[in-house]
Amino acid sequence: MTHVVITGTGLYTPEHAIDNASLVAAFNAWVDQENDRHAEAIEQGQREPLAHSSSEFIEKASGIKSRYVLNADGILDPARMRPKLPQRQNDEPSIQCSMALSAAREALASARVDAGDIELVIVACSNLERAYPAVAVELQHALGAGGYGFDMNVACSSATFAIETAANAIASGSVKRALIVNPEICSAHLNFTDRDSHFIFGDACTAMVLEDAACASADESYEILGTRLTTAYSNAIRNNAGFLNRVTDSDPLAEDKLFVQEGRRVFREVCPMVASMIAQHLASLELQGSDLKRLWLHQANRHMNDMIARKVLGYDPSAEQAPIILDRYANTSSAGSIIAFHLHRESLEAGDIGVICSFGAGYSAGSVVVRRR
Repeated sequence: MTHVVITGTGLYTPEHAIDNASLVAAFNAWVDQENDRHAEAIEQGQREPLAHSSSEFIEKASGIKSRYVLNADGILDPARMRPKLPQRQNDEPSIQCSMALSAAREALASARVDAGDIELVIVACSNLERAYPAVAVELQHALGAGGYGFDMNVACSSATFAIETAANAIASGSVKRALIVNPEICSAHLNFTDRDSHFIFGDACTAMVLEDAACASADESYEILGTRLTTAYSNAIRNNAGFLNRVTDSDPLAEDKLFVQEGRRVFREVCPMVASMIAQHLASLELQGSDLKRLWLHQANRHMNDMIARKVLGYDPSAEQAPIILDRYANTSSAGSIIAFHLHRESLEAGDIGVICSFGAGYSAGSVVVRRR
């Protein structure tokens, strides 16, 4: 029987960080400009004035205090309110490939695996910078990896869905080693002029090496005991940007071409779905919440994580049991749970069990139960 193990992880963190105070200052300056521009309509009651944001509102609503981004200047410019990234030429590495290279090299080094021994590369994230050629094939070429690669998108659950895909490929014997990379440029799809969501996302890239345990040589490894995936269609989180926009004559700059969500509905519907999925997954492995040493949850909202962890464990989790990284990274979509796993597993001992869990648009959710070897 083939045992699949996670033997290495990597993390790329952008050099630019924006704290809540700086983000709020830029947003409020934009709000003042817009209210001044529409002062007559506001005075005549034809238009409601836009409201300011605040650091207190952001932290209370989400638990987020700061975020890393590829470009801060464009986001903090009230005349622009979006990142400013130079277009790269076709003979240059793409932005996501560059991010992926950094995270992948760290993961390969920690796994003690040469890039040439990788037989499967999956780039899994919420937003890909182009339709083709696949970023995964570009990364495969840049690393000098073998085998094959492909891109996949299951929004915030992309990493866990990719883990099951890679684990199945290894378990079937078709490959021995796989590399999963999650290059998330969330700041590019975020509407920084929307008070309810302008603070949610940050940028980051994670990477994981999965291997057949029989050929693994890393000092540290985590056996995948099982995976479980679920989807349930919902419009509560949506992004309508796509190649058909130009033929349907829709406005490419319209608000629905960026991230939009019904936050309260998402909270109400997703939390019980995810908690139930984890509980059922554990039960299928003859485990229960009390067997878990760690919950590495998707990092979207502190209140969601607390509720899900409480339902799974049966009590309020400690900071060690359900680590939070969104306070400084914000929501990094599929990378969030992997960042938590990457940064918060050092105290686990052989035999300790944890769950990597993602959830988000779709709805989609994924659970990966691991045990330290």
